[in-house]
Amino acid sequence: MKQKHLLFIGAALLCSCNHGVTQLSPKTLSSVVKSLTLDEKLHLVIGQNLDVNAAGTAVVGATKNYVPGAAGNTYTISRLGITPAVLADGPAGLRIDPTRKDDKSTYYCTHFPIGTLLASTWNTELVEHVGKAIGNEAKEYGVDVLLAPALNIHRNPLCGRNFEYYSEDPFVAGKIAVAYVKGVQSNGIGTSIKHFAVNNQETNRQGVDAIVSQRALREIYLKPFEIAVKESKPWTVMSSYNYINGTYASQSHDLLTTVLRDEWGFDGMVMTDWYGGKDAVEQMKAGNDLLMPGRKQQYDQLKSALSDGSLKMKVVDKNISRILEMVMRTQRFHNYKYNNHPDLKSHASVTRQSAVEGMVLLKNNGALPFNNINKVALFGNCSYEFIAGGTGSGNVNRAYTVSLLEGMKNAGLKTDDSMQAEYAQHIAYTKTQVKKPEGPMANFLSASLPKEKVYDDDRLAAIAESNDVAVVTIGRLSGEFVDRKLSDFNLSEEETALLHKICGAFHAKNKKVVVLLNIGGVIETASWKNLPDAILLAWQAGQEGGNSVADILTGKVSPSGKLTMTFPNSFADHASSDNFPTEGKMIAFDRNNADGVGNKQKQKNIDYACYAEDVYVGYRYFDSFDKAVSYPFGYGLSYTSFVYSNAAVKRDGSKVVVSVDVANNGKTSGKEVVELYASAPDNKLMNKPAKELKAFAKTRVLAPGEHETLTMTFDSNDLASFDEQQSAWRVDAGRYQLLLGSSSRDIRQTLDFDVEASVEKVNNVLATKQEFKRLTY
Repeated sequence: MKQKHLLFIGAALLCSCNHGVTQLSPKTLSSVVKSLTLDEKLHLVIGQNLDVNAAGTAVVGATKNYVPGAAGNTYTISRLGITPAVLADGPAGLRIDPTRKDDKSTYYCTHFPIGTLLASTWNTELVEHVGKAIGNEAKEYGVDVLLAPALNIHRNPLCGRNFEYYSEDPFVAGKIAVAYVKGVQSNGIGTSIKHFAVNNQETNRQGVDAIVSQRALREIYLKPFEIAVKESKPWTVMSSYNYINGTYASQSHDLLTTVLRDEWGFDGMVMTDWYGGKDAVEQMKAGNDLLMPGRKQQYDQLKSALSDGSLKMKVVDKNISRILEMVMRTQRFHNYKYNNHPDLKSHASVTRQSAVEGMVLLKNNGALPFNNINKVALFGNCSYEFIAGGTGSGNVNRAYTVSLLEGMKNAGLKTDDSMQAEYAQHIAYTKTQVKKPEGPMANFLSASLPKEKVYDDDRLAAIAESNDVAVVTIGRLSGEFVDRKLSDFNLSEEETALLHKICGAFHAKNKKVVVLLNIGGVIETASWKNLPDAILLAWQAGQEGGNSVADILTGKVSPSGKLTMTFPNSFADHASSDNFPTEGKMIAFDRNNADGVGNKQKQKNIDYACYAEDVYVGYRYFDSFDKAVSYPFGYGLSYTSFVYSNAAVKRDGSKVVVSVDVANNGKTSGKEVVELYASAPDNKLMNKPAKELKAFAKTRVLAPGEHETLTMTFDSNDLASFDEQQSAWRVDAGRYQLLLGSSSRDIRQTLDFDVEASVEKVNNVLATKQEFKRLTY
């Protein structure tokens, strides 16, 4: 009788427990983790599986339960109040499906400028404003975490994803990322800074081993992530596909725990890139909390490892805790009533303004702004079909894209109707000749651009006679999954011949030619830049691109963008050119083949990438070795001119405070970017670049004759280089120079100041496992 009574009590308690299950909250987190079943734990760390196609492959962006077109979501456990976190792409705007089955509404998002353009604004306040708008759209469409920003370094011009990335300089990349993250997260929406780390090529990106020194890792490739983590506190970090010195990034304890968490103090969640890594057990041990988008193979690996003891439950529990901490920060967890109606109209104004400020005027011999121009001849396919941005995860499903043709007309300019009709016919025909992408990722890829229309001399002469100015748009596609070919870096024979002929025809009539670059990354300019009268680097400016370009061409706004990367005279001039693939091979899409086996095309640098240039990336190389360039880092013209004066430096503890007066001494209103470089004394610390950027600032709009005092601050420890022998950040004592410039090669003011020596020890991790010859200065 007593035994039956105890059984009855036990049953009653069990029933009571089931009805009063602890719900997830900050106070109950540990108890919720303890109450999870093994199956629930395993599902939480591998994410919610996406839709699977007929071939048995998960389709990225096909999740339908919450936000169609989102990249994926975390696992739901209703009994414990664990809601899903919806994750969506978004470097240039939120990427979700614009239409839904059995739904007449549309769900368009704003396509903002690509990352290279945003960084070229050198305006962190503006980038934060863009981030706020993107975060608002994520919030109102029910997305919890934006898989952005991407802040890998422009190691080489041919990297297929440079359009998403910000700069060849880690300081610029880090500061722009900080602004973006702060803007997005001000909405209560998370970000995932990516791709951590050294994801600098698309060729065999899941199998390539980046062989790179500890010094280059610390100073160049990890530095922008360190800045973003410490200054903006992103909710999550996304580990990259590649190996680093023999270890998968997503399986590197040294990277994800020792450096990211122990040294930098990151307390958020780490997730893989989609299908990243090979060994789920090693990923868990490394501190990679969430494996996305989730595969049965990973579930089985983890279950087996927990069973045989090769994986401890306390490791999984720690990872789950970080996942749930992230979930509890989401709007969905707090039951936010998203409305699916963000203010797209106001956001269109934001993208138009931001695009204008990031366009870079490379050349101007009196052609711009337009003066007494009534009729414009628009050459180039991209004048009529403007490229708003890149493909892949950086794409945005927008309602429209304003072409240059439309932008010109919106600005009150006339265009040549006969040319418009000719191009319409030409583009329609050439599109039928272009092979469309195929395979499981076809929706993420773009077909090749149509070949340019070739005009004969007589027709060009007639066009030159009947129009006041020529605008020639040269376009290049940008996209994930494939690096650019060397032929994409250079102008084609058709483009070169057409440019020669157009300039010849218009100059014969004493009329100007303007070249517009509708591109996502660096191209060769040295061989042809002497031909036109002006060159405007418009980048890929988002959905309002045509209007933004027109704002500059007509003089409504003076250009103020500056390059965040160097334009070399030739591809071979780049320090990394001997160690970068140039054939533009497509990556493999075999999701069960994550180590790259089977994707080993006979191509230079397919299995490993030797970072032999070491810390001499971009201007650090070109300026240190006095290499001639087409356009230097930090370069950009204006419709006015600026004078620097009264530069001064003072110390405030470890802080170095630099001020300078900037005056507009031209005849047009405009903004100026001031770049602050540091140059170390040639003493104990050898092999240091000639100069390195340490701060920058941008003026407000200055009217003619107006001036502003800009103040820039950095820490003296920011002068350190990484000493591999001591595994320490080391500053050598001596007299340093501060260089205030309008570009890395246009230094306007120089200051001297003394610095004390310092050494800051860090963990000796991420070392190379093989010797290789490194570039030295």
